[in-house]
Amino acid sequence: MERKQAPYARIAAELRERIQCGELRPGDRVPSTRAITQRWGVAMATASKALATLGQEGLVRALPGVGTVVTAPPATSGPGPRPTADDTVQRARMVRAAVEIADAEGLAALTMRRLGVELGTSAMSLYRHVNGKEHLVVLMSDAAFGEQSLPQWPPPHWRERLELSATLQWRLYQAHPWLAGAMNLNQPLLVPNGIRHIDWALAALDGLGLDAGTRMHAAVTLFAYVRGHAMGLEPESAAARSSGVSGEQRMQAQEDRLAARAGGGAFPALADARAGLSPESLFRFGLTALLDGLAARLTTATG
Repeated sequence: MERKQAPYARIAAELRERIQCGELRPGDRVPSTRAITQRWGVAMATASKALATLGQEGLVRALPGVGTVVTAPPATSGPGPRPTADDTVQRARMVRAAVEIADAEGLAALTMRRLGVELGTSAMSLYRHVNGKEHLVVLMSDAAFGEQSLPQWPPPHWRERLELSATLQWRLYQAHPWLAGAMNLNQPLLVPNGIRHIDWALAALDGLGLDAGTRMHAAVTLFAYVRGHAMGLEPESAAARSSGVSGEQRMQAQEDRLAARAGGGAFPALADARAGLSPESLFRFGLTALLDGLAARLTTATG
């Protein structure tokens, strides 16, 4: 007869899973003993034992005046064992599988447990190769940006060079709708293959009369423009999966409804302004306007 899991162990297991899948991140507060008693209907001693169990495993720690928080994964120090060729292969396999899940179902569908099922292994075994979902997303993002490398011999003109970089980024975001949401510019990921686009833009603007700060702002603004325009791709992809209606079909239906209202006099300026909008046309129009503005700034700097 199967032994029933003790209440404290069941609670600890649920919180452990939330930590391992990345729902609770390093520094996040876990439920207090009082919150646990209210949510799970257990005694205070049981709640305390659940947190103590996680503490013994090194997953959480108590901070005076704050509460119990998730601990950061231990930093590697010293020489230590080097990753083997098999470790590298297994990590690459994990990243590929994770990208496939996120491409097909969105980043929210990707958990360590789901990835383990996909790979035919336990979620816990995956932590040999990554620290958690956040670390995995960094590797996924780097792999995605690495799919389309920037050419060794760039176009000669700064504008052609920036147009090429922006176009490659746009294609990557279309191929991986989750990628734009992963690239938070307020907390930038250290993604070498993505940073190359910033470096590429800085090199394109070198020697044109702009100071270093202006060049950096221009390079990051270009990156942010493409990423911002792509932010709607994942919600659009999710809506298409659930409804079976493509984004183009939805946009056309919206244009038809808007035209009907404009034709009735509600929006007179729109009555003759139908332009066949699409994500691609909006991307190209915005990119042209951004580069036109940069060209005007260059003229001022060199004039």
